[in-house]
Amino acid sequence: MFDLVRKLTIFFLMIAMPTFLNASERKFNLGKIATKTEIAGWDIDVRPDGMGAPIGSGNAIDGEEIYAEQCASCHGDFGEGLDRWPELVGGEDSLDTHDPVKTTGSYWPYASTMYDYIYRAMPFGVAQSLTHDETYRVVAYLLYMNEIIEEDFVLNDKNIGKIKMPNEEGFLLPDPRPDIANLNGKPCMKNCVSPTKIIGKARDIDVTPEDEKS
Repeated sequence: MFDLVRKLTIFFLMIAMPTFLNASERKFNLGKIATKTEIAGWDIDVRPDGMGAPIGSGNAIDGEEIYAEQCASCHGDFGEGLDRWPELVGGEDSLDTHDPVKTTGSYWPYASTMYDYIYRAMPFGVAQSLTHDETYRVVAYLLYMNEIIEEDFVLNDKNIGKIKMPNEEGFLLPDPRPDIANLNGKPCMKNCVSPTKIIGKARDIDVTPEDEKS
């Protein structure tokens, strides 16, 4: 009986062996090869150095009208931000205060990635409805309102990566956080920072607010 089981096992293994050997060559008919047009639809990122910026151009003069029609209802006529929508203009020298104002002028590090974000995600609710030229015009207008470029400066795919933003140096490279891979490529995983020492408790120094009703 044992001999029969052994022979049957060998027989079935011999039958199944080609299937195992050719598993990497099997096709499951799932998905398809993406076309160049489909890839181009997703490949829209613009890097800090301007790589990936699409061909196009625009200036602040033309961007003002687009901003008024597409952006001002949330961000205000002058980028001041309405209700709780983000401010886009101002905030100079506020990042190291207790109430930093992060705008495209005071905080954003690269004009090129500003283009990337606006083209990718704005206007709110109708993202990617702006053309490349319209996006260049809006970015130029924001840069102009933050006094980074002149009103008639023509922003385009050739120079957007060369715009010097006020806070470009505020982003540290390499990343100084201990759990991020640094120059030697090895992130710190143990004893990365000094232990935290509690020097006082709110209850002990009498700063905890009391309920007057109690």
